[in-house]
Amino acid sequence: MRTIDFHAHISPEACFEAMRQDKSWHGISPDEIFNGHKYNPRTMWTPEQRMDDMDSLGVDVHVLSTGAFFYFYDRDAAQVTSMDRECNNYVSQLTREHPTRFAGLANLPMQDVRASVAELERSVTQLGLKGAMIGDHVNGKTYDDPGFLPLWQAAEQLGAVIFIHQGGGTVVSPRLDRYHLPNTIGNLADRAVTFASFVFGGVMDKYPNLKVCLAHGGGYTCFGAGRMDRGWQVRSEARVHIQHPPSTYLNRFYYDCLTHSEKALRMLIDMVGIDKVVFGTDWPFDMCMDWPVAWLLKMESITQEEKDAILWKNFEKLLGLS
Repeated sequence: MRTIDFHAHISPEACFEAMRQDKSWHGISPDEIFNGHKYNPRTMWTPEQRMDDMDSLGVDVHVLSTGAFFYFYDRDAAQVTSMDRECNNYVSQLTREHPTRFAGLANLPMQDVRASVAELERSVTQLGLKGAMIGDHVNGKTYDDPGFLPLWQAAEQLGAVIFIHQGGGTVVSPRLDRYHLPNTIGNLADRAVTFASFVFGGVMDKYPNLKVCLAHGGGYTCFGAGRMDRGWQVRSEARVHIQHPPSTYLNRFYYDCLTHSEKALRMLIDMVGIDKVVFGTDWPFDMCMDWPVAWLLKMESITQEEKDAILWKNFEKLLGLS
């Protein structure tokens, strides 16, 4: 059995060195660096410590993505572009030093679409990364906005995977910013909004070979698909860009398996197809499952063939990993 974790984050060593020297890093203060990592000590582990932990968990490969803490879509685009280049160089370096243990995704300066296209092209063609991880929106702008079309076109042409993962506040934050609910509920609600923006906005029709993976099992997307279909049936504004019900687009996306619930994972598989579900853990953050491989393997409602597909086989098609 082989296990490839598509949802595994990392932070560049250079930012920690700046923190230790009490210096800013691409405009990020030492306090900001520390505050982004203080709740999860593993975020500051060395690659060697990470690989030891991977071994203990039964994980062979981490597909590394610089943590969502580093999005900074609300800051100066040139400064963030410089930071992203360093982040992506770091991830690429690790994949070259440990090719059997690491693959990688890029970070992009999404507030500047032209710069994002250039960095995605560099990351895939020169650095060997597999795609990019981005947030659910860019300063409130959703991905049906025409301004993002050049990025989706580039990603499709490059065969790059776009991994959608929230960063910062969510739709829940303004109403109930307590009890960790902006993450435990808002995270999942944001993913449903993102699915809707890609589908209702016609992006998935315009770019039929675009590869999009929705983190955390796609959030509430599958549970809400029936209601989205009803809206499409009865309201003309829901049919402006698409000719088919939203639920028919469910299997156009990929989803990681991080549902925290066997029943929810079973529902996800049944609704999107087993070939669209990949293994992801959210390592090293506190919302990660403690023993994710064991969690999946002990599930009685998931067949062994389905477990193999999730753990590694689907990655052969998605990322070309073998």
